[in-house]
Amino acid sequence: MKNIIRIFDGIILSLSACCFMLAIYAGNVFYENNAAHKGQFPYFLFFCVLIIAAIAVNIVPSPFNFKIKPTRLRMLADGSDLLIAFLVSSVISIAFHIYLAFTGILSSGLGIGFYIASIFVALIILAFTFINAVVRICAGSSQLSAGRKAAVVLTGGIPIVNFFTLFPVIKCAKAEVNFESDKISLDLDREKDEVCKTKYPILFVHGVFFRDFKYFNYWGRITDELQKNGAQIYFGNHQSALSVIDSAKELTQRIKQITAKTGCEKVNIIAHSKGGLDCRSAISNLGADKFVASLTTINTPHRGCEFADYLLGVVPKSMQNKIANTYNCAMRKLGDENPDFIAAVTDLTHKNCEKFNETAPDVDGVFYQSVGSKLNKASNGQFPLNFSYHLVKYFNGANDGLVAESSFKWGSKYTFVTTEGKRGISHGDMIDLNRENIDGFDVREFYVQLVSNLKSMGL
Repeated sequence: MKNIIRIFDGIILSLSACCFMLAIYAGNVFYENNAAHKGQFPYFLFFCVLIIAAIAVNIVPSPFNFKIKPTRLRMLADGSDLLIAFLVSSVISIAFHIYLAFTGILSSGLGIGFYIASIFVALIILAFTFINAVVRICAGSSQLSAGRKAAVVLTGGIPIVNFFTLFPVIKCAKAEVNFESDKISLDLDREKDEVCKTKYPILFVHGVFFRDFKYFNYWGRITDELQKNGAQIYFGNHQSALSVIDSAKELTQRIKQITAKTGCEKVNIIAHSKGGLDCRSAISNLGADKFVASLTTINTPHRGCEFADYLLGVVPKSMQNKIANTYNCAMRKLGDENPDFIAAVTDLTHKNCEKFNETAPDVDGVFYQSVGSKLNKASNGQFPLNFSYHLVKYFNGANDGLVAESSFKWGSKYTFVTTEGKRGISHGDMIDLNRENIDGFDVREFYVQLVSNLKSMGL
């Protein structure tokens, strides 16, 4: 039925785009069959009906889309339907006017002025439909890249070329609508179950060179998804770049603060990248074990990164200090009290992680598990991961763009994530950094199941 509606929209827009000349031809036919009523054909009414029909299609492309929530997704669905109608009506109206140019105008005795007027009307209707569709899609889609949106705007009105630029956009838009609608339905179906309502709250700990900013969530859409399913969420709020031990001190204080304020006794920690080492240090060496029920490390370099050893060895100290000073100054302006770029990087080397592992054994009573992923092709990682991927691969083999696969595993349970084909899952994908829906891997649902498993363990 939805396809029938789309075909209907295309036909309506096609008739509307050709309405000027269609009204004239309809009048000629009327006169031929009704000679006694010459001059009585309602040209203007015929023209207005088709124009109003085109406006109606632009306002409500499909009644089925009313069922889609939220408004953003409904806009996206309407936009993709309008793009389909635009392409259909563009082909038909172009073919119609080509036909008129070679047969219609000449045989009817109508002047070239009528033909130009008809083209003008068609362009207005098609342009209005195209702009309407593009605005809705650009406003409604979170998955279309800025580059693809720009390509649509720049090439969407060029015949033939627009087929190559618009069809992928339509496909992407419909996939996003279907995916997000299914996810909303799933969350509504299990809302009462509160599958992520663990005994202890979840503390999310970021990795190096990031902060827990108020208006940019390091964890993308993950924490909102968990909260929809009953999770109680807190963030580390520690500085972006410190040595492992200094970060551990800040996190220990944060953990004690949360437990004291809420009376929750303990927390479940989910830590990404260097954050996993920071938390291990807090648990093993600073007494945080009394307040921690579980530690889940996400793409943490437990055995370090050999390419970090290499870079620190080949990059001149003067250059290292210049980069460090620039970073530290910038982060002080963003809230860090005493960031230490060099210390943070040094603690991620293979050599230092080996020493760290000897001094930070697992503590009885704390459940440890780890997660890792693999990026299958460098180009599928956002900068700078597409660059560092090759360095890590040279020194350590398969990796997520930053950390080698051999470095992830820690604790009593290990989960490895990738996808079939060339895509794979990057270091940033594991925290939903780019808010991307990836074929074969639903990052939000992955964390729902991760936390749900903690709940089933009584944690």
